[in-house]
Amino acid sequence: MTKLVLGPLLRHVNGSSATVWVETDAACEVTIAGHTAKTFQAGTQHYALVRVEDLGPRTEYDVRLDGELVWPEPGSRFPKPVIRTGEVRRIAFGSCRAAPDQPLGPDALDAFAQRLMGQPEEEWPQALLLLGDQVYADEPTEGTKRWLREHRRGTEEPDGEVVHFSEYARLYHETWGDPEIRWLLSVVPSSMIFDDHDVRDDWNTSAAWKREMRDKPWWRDRIRGALASYWVYQHIGNLSPAELAADSLYAKVIAQGTDVLPMLEEFAEQADEENEGRKSTRWSYRRDFGRARLLMIDTRCGRILEDDRRQMVSDAEFEWLERNCDGDFDHLLIGSSLPWLMPHALSHFQSINEVGARKPGWQGRAAEKVRQVLDLEHWPAFRESFDRLTRMIQKAADGGTATVSVLSGDVHHSYVAEADFPQPTGATVTQLVCSPVHNEAPKVLRPAFRLSWSRAAGWVFRRLATLAGVPQDLVRWRKTTGPHFGNSVALLDFDGRRARYRLLSATGEETASVSLGREPQ
Repeated sequence: MTKLVLGPLLRHVNGSSATVWVETDAACEVTIAGHTAKTFQAGTQHYALVRVEDLGPRTEYDVRLDGELVWPEPGSRFPKPVIRTGEVRRIAFGSCRAAPDQPLGPDALDAFAQRLMGQPEEEWPQALLLLGDQVYADEPTEGTKRWLREHRRGTEEPDGEVVHFSEYARLYHETWGDPEIRWLLSVVPSSMIFDDHDVRDDWNTSAAWKREMRDKPWWRDRIRGALASYWVYQHIGNLSPAELAADSLYAKVIAQGTDVLPMLEEFAEQADEENEGRKSTRWSYRRDFGRARLLMIDTRCGRILEDDRRQMVSDAEFEWLERNCDGDFDHLLIGSSLPWLMPHALSHFQSINEVGARKPGWQGRAAEKVRQVLDLEHWPAFRESFDRLTRMIQKAADGGTATVSVLSGDVHHSYVAEADFPQPTGATVTQLVCSPVHNEAPKVLRPAFRLSWSRAAGWVFRRLATLAGVPQDLVRWRKTTGPHFGNSVALLDFDGRRARYRLLSATGEETASVSLGREPQ
C-alpha cells in the first residue's frame, strides 16, 4: 500500500478552489474531495499538487492514495481537515523556524497550532505567511548530521551541511512532519518564501560572497538541490490555478512520466544565474485575500550583484511589483523576509558599509569582510533598491489603500515601526516584524539591538552616513513597539479599513498590540 510521507498542505485558496500538496512513497493517484491528480517523481520522492474546485464556504476533506484512505489517520486527535473559503479576516505570519528538536525554547508555531485545536474555526486564521528559513540547510540537527555522515562516506562534501535534493527532502520531513504542524498546514492555507538559511547563511550577500562560494567544489550541487527542492516543496503551492496553468515548467513536470529531477536541477541552475541585469525566474508572487493584497518579494535569489551592480531585485521585477501596487483593495501587504525599516543606527551603518565596500584596495576588502561577518545585507545595504521600495510604498499609500504593511522576519527580534513621509499619506505605513518562530537572538546582541533604536545612536550614524555620501532618507520612521525577544507568531486582524497587529509568544501571551489604519476623513 502506498503511504503518505508528508502533507497534506493546504496551499492556494480562493473563493471557489484550492490546491493541496502531498508527498508519497511511490507513484500513485491522489484523490482529495473528489478531485484527483497523478504524482510526479523527483529522484526517489513522489509528489502531487491536487486542484480542488467548486468549493463552498466549508469543505471537509480526506486524502486517498489509489483509492485507499490515508488521511486523517485512524483515531486522530486533531480536528478534521477542512478547506474554508470566503472572507479573510485574520492572517498569521512569522519566520525563522529551526527544526522542532533544536534546543531553542518552545516552538511558537507548534504552540499556536495546539491552541487553535481548542478554538472554534471562526478564530482560526484564514492564511499563514512563512517569511523565510523554513529549513536550516547549514544548521542541521544532530540526527540529520549522523544521517549525512552515513550516506556520504568517501565523499568531499561539507560536513554538517545539506547539499542534494534528497537531503533537503529530509529537512522538510523533519520540520513539517511534527504532528501539530502537519495538522496546522492541512487546515490553514500557507504562502511561503525562502531566506538565506533555506540555502546557506548570507546567501547572495555580495558579488564577492558569490565568487567565494562558486569556488567550492560542492556549491553547484548545493544551489541545484536547494532551488529544485524549493520549487517542489514551497513554490508551486504559492501559485494560483491560473498561474500553474501558464507555467511551462509545471506543465513539463506533470507530463513527464519519469524522473523530473534532472530537469528541475537544470532549471535551478539557470534560476541562480544573472544575465545582463536579469534573472530567468521570478520567485516573487501576488496573492489576493479579499480586500487585502499580498506582494511577496524574493529578496535572495532575485538579487543583481554582478558588474558592480547592487539591486535587491532586477529592474524588470521591480516594475512588476510597482504595477501590482495598483488595484481595488484596502490593505497592501508587502512580504519581505528582510525588513525594510530597521533600527536607525543599524540601517545607516549598512548603507555606510555599502559605500565602503565599493572603494578600491584594502578599504573595500575590509568593508566587505565586515559586511559578511555582521550580515549587513538587508534593504539599507542595497541603498538604490531601498529608496526605490520607499518611493513605491509612498505612491501606494497615496493610492486609496488604508494601510501599507511590510511583513518581515530574519532579525531574531520583533517590532513595529511606523513610517512618516515628508508629505503625509492617506494610508498608515508600517514595518511589522515577527522573528523568530523557533530560534533565538544571542543574549549578547540584545543590548545592541536596543541601543541601535536610540535617538542618539541614530543621530550619530546618520551624520556618519552623510559624510560617507549616503543620500538623505526619503522617509522617517519611529518604533512603536519592541524590540521583543523570544519565539513568537504574529497575527494581523482586519476590520474593514482598519487592522491590528498582535504578537503572541510561545506561551500564548500577547506581548504587543498595535492598531493600523485611520478613520475616514
